[in-house]
Amino acid sequence: MIEKPRIQINPPVFYTAGAFILTLVIFATAAPTTLQRVFTAMQAWIFGNASWFYMLTAAIILIATLYAALSRFGEIKLGPDHSEPDYKDTAWYSMLFAAGMGIGLMFFGVAEPVMHFLEPPTGEGGTAEAARQAMGITFFHWGLHAWAIYAIVALILAYFSFRHGLPLTLRSALYPLLGDRIYGPLGHAVDIFAIIGTVFGVATSLGVGVSQINTGLNYLFGVPVGVGVQVVLIVIACGLATLSAASGLDKGVKLLSQFNMLLAVLLVVFVMLAGPTVFLLQTFVENTGVYLSGIVLRTFNLYAYDPSDWIGGWTVFYWGWWISWSPFVGVFIARISRGRTIRQFVGGVLLVPTGFTFLWMTVFGDTAIHFVLTEGMTNLADTVSADVSVALFVFLEQLPFSAVMSTIAVAMVVVFFVTSADSGALVVDQLAAGGTTTAPVWQRIFWSVLMGTVAVVLLLADGLTALQTATIATALPFSAILLVAIWGLFKALRLDLMKRQLRSRSLSRGSASVSAETWQQRLRNMVMMPRRRHVERFIDQIVRLAMEEVAEELRKQGYEPRIEENEGAQLCLLVPHGEKLDFAYSVHPVEVTRPSLTAAEMADDEESRYFRAEVYLGEGGQDYDIMGWSRDQIIGDILDQYERHRHYLRVTH
Repeated sequence: MIEKPRIQINPPVFYTAGAFILTLVIFATAAPTTLQRVFTAMQAWIFGNASWFYMLTAAIILIATLYAALSRFGEIKLGPDHSEPDYKDTAWYSMLFAAGMGIGLMFFGVAEPVMHFLEPPTGEGGTAEAARQAMGITFFHWGLHAWAIYAIVALILAYFSFRHGLPLTLRSALYPLLGDRIYGPLGHAVDIFAIIGTVFGVATSLGVGVSQINTGLNYLFGVPVGVGVQVVLIVIACGLATLSAASGLDKGVKLLSQFNMLLAVLLVVFVMLAGPTVFLLQTFVENTGVYLSGIVLRTFNLYAYDPSDWIGGWTVFYWGWWISWSPFVGVFIARISRGRTIRQFVGGVLLVPTGFTFLWMTVFGDTAIHFVLTEGMTNLADTVSADVSVALFVFLEQLPFSAVMSTIAVAMVVVFFVTSADSGALVVDQLAAGGTTTAPVWQRIFWSVLMGTVAVVLLLADGLTALQTATIATALPFSAILLVAIWGLFKALRLDLMKRQLRSRSLSRGSASVSAETWQQRLRNMVMMPRRRHVERFIDQIVRLAMEEVAEELRKQGYEPRIEENEGAQLCLLVPHGEKLDFAYSVHPVEVTRPSLTAAEMADDEESRYFRAEVYLGEGGQDYDIMGWSRDQIIGDILDQYERHRHYLRVTH
């Protein structure tokens, strides 16, 4: 009899979030104008009175993210010390790009540079200086700050989840502040907030962005532009997203992201070669220089001495949008980043997507500006001013093979929508299930269908703009939460680094009894390359005996140690310490490749394997082998590690 998959939900989070979403959708359907007026007033107040806080938060986040990577904290892994990345770099970068802002680049790649070029915050529009300023502003809005916001949320979640065993949900970010209270009402509230933000963020993006697909289909095939067509498109996109979500992260999202990354590279290379190639290469270098030289000024520039509505409509709006999306994108990035060091993680999340984004914006934005400024294509400027959604297709019309390229562009937009919807469904399902990644497939399908339904209902009721405004307004309270979480992250990282330093002071082989070992025995232990059964027998007999003797002595001292045998012949001595960090010393049989160090070994063409008896602590594998050690040497090593653990507890509590 096949056992049916059990429902895996966190009831307070699941039902409360569902009820709130339903209530807000009904309100948006019944009174969209009233809701829009309320949220617009809220957003206007925030942008008018809290712009400084948004700008300061973005600056702190960027500085904190860079410091985490460049300091000694960068060596710490997002997972046990022995863990390796779950995904190869190409798949990882593709999923980062697709979930982070892929659809935004399609929508604004042409439009934003042209809009800044025509109406810059200062100076006259339509000039060479306005073009330079336009690209600098575009780089600023889509550069390091945006990706740092995503990176810091993902870093906090990945660190506490993969290294400290907390659930991979937003509540874990507050563990340094709340402790075990994250499992109570406060933790539930944080996860509910994340679910609501993700559902409405994805739903509004589907509803608002589907206009670009509709426009592209109208340009290519004459499909009429209207709400009815857009509803059908949302249904199709969510149907594809449901299939992708049902297939899981390793198939659906991963394959679609890689496919879209390939299309993105193809499109950007085509535009670069078909457009003003030399001009684009020159402007890419210059734009990067303008961005880097002005990043500090732009980061802190609020136009306080020359008040302008421009910053609220652009920079502060973007910071609010990135922050409001960071719970969703952060959980997703964290989930795909296990096993990387903090330095690898931050370098990958910040530099690679930012570099590709800069290239994309230069190729599309500067080519469009070149058409307007140099070749006098004022129709492109007029189109961008009138309708942002059609800008990309009118732009591609100026290049060869425009129909083919527009078809590829529409395909990319569709796939970006699908990856946003299915990754959103995966994240919401994980949040509602208390952090588990093994919930039954129907739960992911449920959330995927729900987001599509919400998007359709809001589109028909003209309530999308109100919910988009509400989503951005949520960035203010989350900014405060995020700053507290950053403080907690660095507090935990300092303790982690202290423990690593204490542990690395000595890795002596049972210092109390090494002298009893002859040098010949030590040499034999170094060069022997045993089979698995030899290592398993060693663990079962010698290691077990050593652990039992240590455990017996600890019981005499009032402790309650236990010896656990896990799958794969792993033996673990666990010493509970109540509310403080428990001590765990385990030995695992680990398969490795035999090194070819002798003439006979070098002549052997076949790769040979052997096993090591490696020591693991609570932080993961320690990368040293105790195979062949005596019982007393193993006892000495256990005591060495336990002594360092107790010293760590003394200096940190």
